[in-house]
Amino acid sequence: MKKLLFLFVLGLIVSCKNEPKLAENKIKDDVAFLADDKLEGRQTGTQGEVLASEYIVKRFEAMGIEPKGTEGFLQSFSFKPKTDPHKEVEFTTNADSTITGHNVIGFIDNNAKTTIVIGAHYDHLGFGGEGSLYREKDKAIHNGADDNASGVAVMLNLASRLKVKNEQSETKDRNNYLFMAFSGEEMGLLGSNYFSKNPTIEAESINYMINMDMVGRMKPDSTLAVYGTGTSPMFKQTIKANNDKFKIVENESGVGPSDHTSFYLIDIPVLHFFTGQHEDYHKPGDDSDKLNYEGMNLISDYIFDIITDLDDNGELAFRKTKNESEEAPRFKVGLGVVPDYLYDGKGMRIDGTREDTPAFNAGIQKGDVVLKLGDSTITDMMSYMRALSVFDNGDEADITVKRGEEMIETKVKF
Repeated sequence: MKKLLFLFVLGLIVSCKNEPKLAENKIKDDVAFLADDKLEGRQTGTQGEVLASEYIVKRFEAMGIEPKGTEGFLQSFSFKPKTDPHKEVEFTTNADSTITGHNVIGFIDNNAKTTIVIGAHYDHLGFGGEGSLYREKDKAIHNGADDNASGVAVMLNLASRLKVKNEQSETKDRNNYLFMAFSGEEMGLLGSNYFSKNPTIEAESINYMINMDMVGRMKPDSTLAVYGTGTSPMFKQTIKANNDKFKIVENESGVGPSDHTSFYLIDIPVLHFFTGQHEDYHKPGDDSDKLNYEGMNLISDYIFDIITDLDDNGELAFRKTKNESEEAPRFKVGLGVVPDYLYDGKGMRIDGTREDTPAFNAGIQKGDVVLKLGDSTITDMMSYMRALSVFDNGDEADITVKRGEEMIETKVKF
């Protein structure tokens, strides 16, 4: 009887050893920690940012990811905040009032010639400041669950999955993987800019870069924006071939208000994933209980499939794209709305309005589609910005919006 029991236990041990290791899914836990009040909004240079960086380091260590910063997993950078918005920030340690931020960098070495960078920024706005859209007088913590604890959580999930995949596969992937949690993004893409000038691996070895910024609020129609699709000839085909879940909104440009721009500017193909803005954007209401975790899991699956599909394509060709941001007209006034950047119909759909603004005072609501402003017909975001550029403070303009099936004509005063 004892012999039978021993053989049974031995069999259990052997079967457990042969069972494949599964990647841990801690997306919800990661967001919960990073977006907790205790981190006070993770503003660059604060104790909250340090606590967030220490957490990400521990997550990398638990997965068996190698450090690839300048001090273990960290790449520290110090800078003097700029007073002129048209000048570049000055990275320096020899000045008064410098701030120090920390990129967190991990690495999977597959002994490959090329490396894929998978990144997301982990800093946010702290108690608000210039970037906040919160207009109340009292200070409030901006937890930034969507912006961008969501992107960091998906990045960590991909790190875990790719680590387990390479441990279990008889042949390693044909790229190495560099995982980066950037700081300083909210202050002007500072962490990624610093890395692009001071890379911890050979910049020439970077095959392409994937960026995730605000991937936590997927809408019911499963719209997913993918920017940078024109930066390599392989991207559009791969994005389409691996998609059976999303309504994809593509943008070819490699330039945008997130960290992929820093890599595009050193001639690296980039893809940026984004689920759109919302009424809690840069406000205290961007909390973890409002995220679409099922959507985040689907995005992680999709990016994993894209990486896997591209693995046998060698080094991807880089292609320059038209820079839409340079063509954007300058304007002195605004409606006071949050545009729906994922809308691909005719006009400019509104994702939210702010109190005491021209749109709010004119009765314009979330979901309205602006079709005409002044003498200009609005067909898309660019035509909307061109229409705004002709107005000054104090001007009044006719505006036509579509609300459901109803056409509403009213006036806005800037």
